[in-house]
Amino acid sequence: MAAPRLIIAGGGLSGCLAALSLARTRPDVDFLLLEGADRFGGNHTWSYFDADLEAAARPIVEPLRAAHWDSHEIRFPRRRRILSTGYNSVSAERLDSAMRAGVPARSFRLGARIEAVAPDAVTLAGGARIEADGVIDARGPTDFSALDLGWQYFLGRELRFTRPHGLGRPIIMDATVDQQDGYRFVYCLPFSATEMLVEDTYYRLTPEFDVAVLGARIDAYVEAYGWGASTLVREEHGVLPVAMGGDVEALWAGASVAQLGLRGGFFHPTTGYSLPDAARNALLLAEQQDFGSAALRHLFHGEARRVWRERGFYRLLNRMLFRAAPGPERYRVLEHFYRLAEPVVERFYAGRTTVVDKARILSGRPPVRIGRAISALANKEGQPTA
Repeated sequence: MAAPRLIIAGGGLSGCLAALSLARTRPDVDFLLLEGADRFGGNHTWSYFDADLEAAARPIVEPLRAAHWDSHEIRFPRRRRILSTGYNSVSAERLDSAMRAGVPARSFRLGARIEAVAPDAVTLAGGARIEADGVIDARGPTDFSALDLGWQYFLGRELRFTRPHGLGRPIIMDATVDQQDGYRFVYCLPFSATEMLVEDTYYRLTPEFDVAVLGARIDAYVEAYGWGASTLVREEHGVLPVAMGGDVEALWAGASVAQLGLRGGFFHPTTGYSLPDAARNALLLAEQQDFGSAALRHLFHGEARRVWRERGFYRLLNRMLFRAAPGPERYRVLEHFYRLAEPVVERFYAGRTTVVDKARILSGRPPVRIGRAISALANKEGQPTA
């Protein structure tokens, strides 16, 4: 077998979107995606708003959708809204199916546990070495210790109810729940009249959580809404970074090849969402002519620096969220944000907040104590806080 021109290490969201983009638009590029598991995508649900994706990315992403809704809802103690922005969810199952159908069998290998990556090869468990002109590392999170982070952790349960639950649109944030553990909200995705993902989510300064405790709270939430008996279809849990500062260069300092996904710093600083960045990077990869490791590392390292620089405002708001309010009052920051017009909200989640938007977001009476708000806003980005 001839050496592939490009190896993509990791069959999660970022690696798979890169492979799908190449297979769809660049049949001239000989690539090989390596994934250690026996399926693509793991056990995850990824979501995005309609406004998050550029038009060119839709043919790649939309076949992966498990559901689309024309609107969504938010709930806070003093503010409830239905927003007309469409919302979408991608399932690991759909991602796995799309990869098997859309990428030639010769271009991927499952069950290939990766031991090491280098600019000219990937080494597998057992010592096998596969050489290539270029290598991309898309294996998921790396060492985030150089970043100043809060964390979003969650437990989600996909439930099948014995009778219709009656929820017609997603609840993106239900922060009417108890807030003693920091900013907490419940996230509900009604996939059908009787199936729904119910996720208990927390924004805290530490990433540790107790699955049993979160599971009990999901049970209590379902009971409180009177949705009735259900069976568990599947369960997922995870932790996403919420960036407040630090140096993105540290994520790249020891990397000899291009990095995609969380590993490269490609995520929305406030939501932790990575799908829009993954789709944009997949399109960018397919536009290239030089697939050597040096060229690709230069390209995506530059992209990581660019998006980190452009998203400083989000990190500033995150410092306000985590440091200007005690845990039980953090929800007020988001409750205050949702007073804004829908286009402002859309651009915020899409990472395209304008100068005028920033002024609107910061206008009005601060939702937290003024002294702490001023301190958080004045605080410069630096090294991680102990």
